[in-house]
Amino acid sequence: MTQHGKKYTDAAKQVDREELLTIPVALAKVQELASAKFDETVEIAVQLGVDPRKAEQIVRGTLSLPAGTGRDVRVAVFAGGEQAAEAREAGADVVGADDLVTRVAEGFLDFDIVIATPDLMGQVGTLGRVLGPRGLMPNPKTGTVTMEVGKAVSEFKAGRVEYRTDKVGNIHLPIGKVSFSHENLVANARAVVDELFRAKPASAKGRYVLGAAVASTMGPGVKLDPAQIREVDELVPASA
Repeated sequence: MTQHGKKYTDAAKQVDREELLTIPVALAKVQELASAKFDETVEIAVQLGVDPRKAEQIVRGTLSLPAGTGRDVRVAVFAGGEQAAEAREAGADVVGADDLVTRVAEGFLDFDIVIATPDLMGQVGTLGRVLGPRGLMPNPKTGTVTMEVGKAVSEFKAGRVEYRTDKVGNIHLPIGKVSFSHENLVANARAVVDELFRAKPASAKGRYVLGAAVASTMGPGVKLDPAQIREVDELVPASA
């Protein structure tokens, strides 16, 4: 059983585990209860009514958060020639071809996003056992296999995030920092919800959003109401 500190326990007492809230109200609660000495990341978790064992029901893609993520995203690019130069100019943290394949195979994993040009996917594919379990394998569906590497690097650096259902149909995504304005956190959360509905598989039947919650890094989860998750209600004013 996970042991939590006093701050978490005190915060958890202020959350009704059965109460289902709208996005603005839930995020106001998350910001109110955040108590860590660092700027905590705020995440949204959504349980989808899909069967990820069926390829056509895997929900995956990328979206640009309107207010960014508030964090420094480290981008690795597998490219050569002009594309390699383009990636460096766009701010990629590490760029290489065969040399980078070797480094990663030897254990180098100091990056959050991997982008590759199509011609290098044969070599990158040999890193499947390393990149796959970490959700880092480039894929055309998420825009991480592309010849436009400069554009891709810039977008991920600016707040583009990648999402994919896990083996039980959950999606977890960062939507900003506790220090963000309430309006920006709400805008990012709504962008995630809109994107997930846009990406809804045609074969998914029944209720699509089974459950959802928001939380800060060190704070308790605050449940969202699946029935109202797409409702646009008023923002919650900052407490005086």
